Amino acid sequence: MAQPPPLLQLSDIALSFGGAPLLEGAELTLSAGDRVCLVGRNGSGKSTLLRVAAGLVEPDAGKRFVQPGVAIRYLPQEPDRTGFATTLRFAESGLGPTDDPYQARYLLQQLGLDGSEALSRLSGGELRRAALARALAPAPDILLLDEPTNHLDLPSIEWLEAQLLGGRAALVLVSHDRRFLANLARQTVWLDRGSTRCVDVGFAQFEAWRDEQLALEDVERHKLDRQIAREEDWLRYGVTARRKRNVRRLAELQSLRQVRREERRSVGKAVLDTPEASVSGALVIEAKAIGKSYAGRRLVDGYSTRIARGDRIGIVGPNGSGKTTLANLLTGVLAPDSGSVRLGSNLQIVRLDQQRESLNPDWTLSEALTGGRGDTVTVNGRSRHVVGYMKDFLFTAHQARTPLRALSGGERGRLMLARALSRPSNLMLLDEPTNDLDIETLDVLEEMLGDYLGTLVLISHDRDFLDRVVNAVVVPEGDGRWSEYAGGYSDMMLQRGGDLTSKQAIAKPPAAAAKKAARPAPAKTAKRRLSYHEQRALESLPAAIATLGAEIDDLQRRLGDAGLYARDPAAFSQASAALVAKQSQLRAAEEKWLELEILREAIEGN
Repeated sequence: MAQPPPLLQLSDIALSFGGAPLLEGAELTLSAGDRVCLVGRNGSGKSTLLRVAAGLVEPDAGKRFVQPGVAIRYLPQEPDRTGFATTLRFAESGLGPTDDPYQARYLLQQLGLDGSEALSRLSGGELRRAALARALAPAPDILLLDEPTNHLDLPSIEWLEAQLLGGRAALVLVSHDRRFLANLARQTVWLDRGSTRCVDVGFAQFEAWRDEQLALEDVERHKLDRQIAREEDWLRYGVTARRKRNVRRLAELQSLRQVRREERRSVGKAVLDTPEASVSGALVIEAKAIGKSYAGRRLVDGYSTRIARGDRIGIVGPNGSGKTTLANLLTGVLAPDSGSVRLGSNLQIVRLDQQRESLNPDWTLSEALTGGRGDTVTVNGRSRHVVGYMKDFLFTAHQARTPLRALSGGERGRLMLARALSRPSNLMLLDEPTNDLDIETLDVLEEMLGDYLGTLVLISHDRDFLDRVVNAVVVPEGDGRWSEYAGGYSDMMLQRGGDLTSKQAIAKPPAAAAKKAARPAPAKTAKRRLSYHEQRALESLPAAIATLGAEIDDLQRRLGDAGLYARDPAAFSQASAALVAKQSQLRAAEEKWLELEILREAIEGN
């Protein structure tokens, strides 16, 4: 039986900007029901390829095929709000003549908007929600989503996941949110050095495959270097009488050198290293019953905490719940209306503001890093040439005179990190540091924060990032009340029973919230007992966790053998796949044990 034609197909797409090739032979095929994540470094051309797929950019070469009658909707990173007065008019503009006009209003309401908001006055998160309603309202056959979770709060991200999982549209997703990609994508397209490689696995398995491919490239590059070295040695010291043979081998050597010169190597990792100030006091922040209100609305009410040196505190919650206000109160940027905040001794604070647009768009990259003073930047007490420092953050020398308005979202994110990390600190306040960063740079940022000896206060909507970085999470309970939970985001969700203070909880009347807080647990909780299977699992899981840990250690030792791939590529692939599976099993076992242990403690405490 013949296969039906794809809904969308890009073949051999080539595109250059300013003479430099951005896309070379890129491919993308999308059939009904496909859920594809498009991944690659910042600046690799992901957004451009999406725009080609949407029909908004004409490639220099290649073909774009769209099945007749197929409806495509595209969500850009920065939606254009011009020409529309309200969010409803903006959302309705995405509807076709046969689409249900009520759907736009319904989706806006689901996303926390009523349709009457002036588009020109929206925040970044509100504009993103309006643009999502515009893209989703027609129920298109294909959705092309470029960073759909940027500026969204966690309840909105989880709502969007459920909406996309339950929809019929074929998806192409570009996102830095690893948890979002892992939950949605079934296939991965890797855009690397202008070309694409399609892998029939979800994002959760992609990173191990990518690392394997890069290791293989390193092996092949090493072989080529050795072959060039052998040929050069032969020409210098070989038999010189056979002139024709020498001429042929010289031509072959020149050909090998040409291959080596023209090879487009993978972009390296960013080098993120924060200069550390002298050690702060053991007590970094002490807050006692602090409160703060704006326009009659209580954002923080009676919050108390003690933050010690080395703590890593994550603050999460819906947009508008007061996350930034709480962080600014704790770090002394704002004075509380009531209560007190005491900062520890010898603090040097660095802040990364999420409002990147506050930078002057007419500045060049060099001016933004040096403050317009010369061509050096002071890092850790010593001067460095600005171009050298730029290269640590994956900028090239010719970008030094590039105006900030020409930078991509990811490049602006790296610039803000470069500015913040050039100053010594022992307390960092990071407000949405992951916005627009590519996944590889996120990995390096996580490693840097893991090695940071100071204290961290982090606001983020990236669930995976929170799980990897923080050791406590602060969550709004409504009416200005905040609670702290030990562990990362997943630990917090387990302790709360999977409820992340949704918009309904935030909007709850004070009397109802107080009544709920004061209400004792139902009597049936006291009668709850662990079932036989729960008891057996609680007893057996620690041994299973220990076994999985030992197996993971063994696999990591095997993969740490630099020669394994060269000797036996199949064994390397098998070990990589086994490592991913074992790590997933370990996470599931640990989460199940923690859930049962919390349940046991709750039962015994009643």
